[in-house]
Amino acid sequence: VQLQASGGGLVQAGGSLRLSCAASGRTFSSYAMGWFRQAPGKEREFVAGISWNGNNRYYLDSVKGRFTISRVSAKDTVYLQMDSLKVEDTAVYYCAGTWTRQAIVVVRDHEYTYWGQGTQVTVSS
Repeated sequence: VQLQASGGGLVQAGGSLRLSCAASGRTFSSYAMGWFRQAPGKEREFVAGISWNGNNRYYLDSVKGRFTISRVSAKDTVYLQMDSLKVEDTAVYYCAGTWTRQAIVVVRDHEYTYWGQGTQVTVSS
C-alpha cells in the first residue's frame, strides 16, 4: 500500500484545513487508518484513527470536538477535517494504515504497517 498525504498549509488560528490521504496498491477497505503528527522537538503522537469499516473512531483528547476523521472507500481516501485550529496543532501530519481483522482503531504507531510522507500544517497566531 502506498499512502499519499496532502492538504497541509499555513492557516491562522481558528481556521480550518482538510487533510487527505490517498491509498493505492491493495485493499484499502480492509485497513484501519490513522493520523499522527510530529512537532519540532517532540515525539510523534496519535491524533485520530478510524476502523476499516468507518464505524469506530478515536481521537487525541486535545483535538476532540475540533478534528474529524472519515473515509471514503470508493475513493480509497481517508480525511482529517481540522477546525478551530490552534497554534499548538502546528506539526507535520502523517497518515498510516494497517490491516486488521476486527473493526478496531489502532492508536500505537508501531502497529501501523504503511506510512505516508507527511504534510506540514502551520497555524499562526
